[in-house]
Amino acid sequence: MATALVDLYGGEPLPFDRLILAEKYRPSEKEPFMSDHQRAYFLHKLRNWKESIIDESRATMAQLQVDSLREPDLADRASSETDWSIELRTRDRQRKLIAKIDCAIRRLYEGEYGYCEVTGEPISLARLEARPIATMSLEAQEKHERIEKVSRDD
Repeated sequence: MATALVDLYGGEPLPFDRLILAEKYRPSEKEPFMSDHQRAYFLHKLRNWKESIIDESRATMAQLQVDSLREPDLADRASSETDWSIELRTRDRQRKLIAKIDCAIRRLYEGEYGYCEVTGEPISLARLEARPIATMSLEAQEKHERIEKVSRDD
């Protein structure tokens, strides 16, 4: 993934790509917004999140192959298939989450990460910390959800 992004941007890693941050580093309102340190922090956070999702997915697939033997009892088989159906739906949601993480990483490299796609204003660091894939400020997201709710109620 990182190699593809580095290649996409001329073969040279961007400055924040090379930063190694102290383990206890947390972005602060005291530093410039989306400084190289903050970008490196969120890049690391996003990559780790994506890798943990992929690891979980691999474990699910391995377990699915092990448990693929059918139970002789009809009720046990139905229960097993229901469990796996739920698990596979979860994996599908996580596949969509990986796409959002990839988009966030792309925005980091393009210099758009951390800025609201509606207003262009910075998204709070607290919101990005809680939801690193956020594309809207809290206010813009709330307005979007109110409009969405009204249109659904019609």
